[in-house]
Order: sequence, then C-alpha cells, then structure tokens
Amino acid sequence: MNLFRTLKDKETREIMPGFHGRFEHSKKATLVFWEIDEGAELPAHNHPHEQIATVYEGRFELTIDGETQILEPGMVATIPSNAMHSGKAITACEITDVFVPVREDYIFD
Repeated sequence: MNLFRTLKDKETREIMPGFHGRFEHSKKATLVFWEIDEGAELPAHNHPHEQIATVYEGRFELTIDGETQILEPGMVATIPSNAMHSGKAITACEITDVFVPVREDYIFD
C-alpha cells in the first residue's frame, strides 16, 4: 500500500451535477475533496456513514435534520449517521468530507 499520494493526481469524478470529487480510502474511512460549482444542489438524503465536512473555500448552505447553517472557510459540520441532510453551493466551493465507515459506493478503482 502506498502511504503517500498527491491529491491533485487523483482522478476527478462528477458524482452529481456540479459536485466534482477526488477520493481516497483507508480500511475504515473515505476522504473526498470536492470542488463544487456555484449553485450546485445536494438533494436531501441520508446514509449510515458518519460524515465530517470542512469548508476551505466559498460558502455552502447546509441543512442537517432541519437545522440550516451557511458554512464559510474554516467551518466544520458533523453529520450523524442516518441524519437527513441537503445543501446548496452559494458560491463555488472547496470542501473536504470524511466518511466513516468507508463509502463503498465511492470506490471506483
């Protein structure tokens, strides 16, 4: 197993309109670096994974179980397992998500 990689060398995949991700997996977690187009919408959904989202660039409106917050650079959101959540990129965004356990649906290799 290669312990060191360069994120920019990872293939980018558009998972849904406007959400372009680079994916990295360990045995127990998935990390996704997202580049999100302004105006892109994340439909309401839930999943069994715990998720931690960190905003590095831009502004992203996130709703978790009916509570809405505008996330800006440096802000972190913790999404519990099975929590209903949705969102919208107010501006172009760079966001990193960590999922535990591994998101098997995000393994493409």
